[in-house]
Amino acid sequence: MSEPLSNEAISAITAAVDAAFEDEIAFLQDIVRARSLRGEEAGVQKIIADALRDRAYDVETYGLDVAQLQSHPAYSPATIDYTDTFNVSGRKKSGHGGRSLILNAHVDVVPTANPANWTHPPFAAVREGDWLFGRGAGDMKAGLAANLFAVDAIEAAGFSLKGPLEFQSVIDEEVTGNGTAAAIMNGATADAVLIPEPTDEEVTYANSGVIKFRISVQGVPAHPREPESGLSAIEAAFLVINELKVLEARWNEEKTSHPGFDDLRNPASLNIGTINGGEWPASIPFECRFEGRIGFYPGDAPQDRMASLEQMLKTLGTKDPRLEKANPKLEWIGTCQAGYLLPEGSDAENALAAAHKITSETALKRSIMACYLDAALYVNHCGIPALTYGPLTKNIHGIDECVNLPSLKRVTKTIALFTAAWCGIAPT
Repeated sequence: MSEPLSNEAISAITAAVDAAFEDEIAFLQDIVRARSLRGEEAGVQKIIADALRDRAYDVETYGLDVAQLQSHPAYSPATIDYTDTFNVSGRKKSGHGGRSLILNAHVDVVPTANPANWTHPPFAAVREGDWLFGRGAGDMKAGLAANLFAVDAIEAAGFSLKGPLEFQSVIDEEVTGNGTAAAIMNGATADAVLIPEPTDEEVTYANSGVIKFRISVQGVPAHPREPESGLSAIEAAFLVINELKVLEARWNEEKTSHPGFDDLRNPASLNIGTINGGEWPASIPFECRFEGRIGFYPGDAPQDRMASLEQMLKTLGTKDPRLEKANPKLEWIGTCQAGYLLPEGSDAENALAAAHKITSETALKRSIMACYLDAALYVNHCGIPALTYGPLTKNIHGIDECVNLPSLKRVTKTIALFTAAWCGIAPT
């Protein structure tokens, strides 16, 4: 059971969050302004490493060694060179008798699309009323700031943690999860993990397994004067995508066997994220490539779902004669991981629920995300309860992404009280 906090400790810790909240917002603006697209996280990671050193964490930075990672089941197929980027870990020395905790967050962000379509420049970190705008503001640099300032508040209130704590700032969550996989290979372990992804102040107790793919199809090039003699690779790609939609529908039909997922409209959630094809405006195109992802259910092995997709591609020609010459080629290009399911009533979730009740005066709601979460790696490959809980946001991965600042303050308080109760505290 978690260590109960006195009313005095609760008041002191939450007051410390209030007192430092403008500093927390300023820090969040700094890290949002540090562009951290995939492979470009080094700048923001330096800011975070310096912030940890200033707070007397024992700081370690380390790169991702794909040759080593490939041997670990938490690894997913990488498509970039990690030479110029790295993870950051900060550890707090502890007293005795408390339980250990990892506070994990990722710093990589997705592309912005055309910045001209944003109300504010995507990396300007503009504050407008109760909202802070910017790519990564919600997903999930606000959560990282909450982790940092939650521990600050415990110390500012006059306490130190009894149990050991590791602060993790990881890379490449959005495509592979290999940053957290590397943290696990680096020896990260604890009695619980908290990851403040944007969950609208609910705890995510399950997520979908996810596989990401690239499919290339070929056509038969020809001149537009005799198009019937050719096969458009672009048209063939759309025929393949239609078959993937059939697969998605079939996997969605399975949701009735998975409690909680049956409430979701589209748990499989096929998404085609990129497409690129053709060589010349006046030629029937020879090649087209597209990339995407599709989800499945906790308990299902990703290898089995990957095999199903591979088999579907092999039989395309029998379903549509136009695809007999398409020669589809499949590559796995990112996350290939199972989903997870956290049973209700764990000590970690109960401790989080108690902290949430104090700060929000409402019961903690449980929900499912039909997407990949780094929590899956800790649950599935380490057997560690991993709680995903973070602030209210809008438009994550979209135009005008933003985080709600009053929600961020509540979440920071919740994380602070959860950390204090979970690890235990002693007067400094």
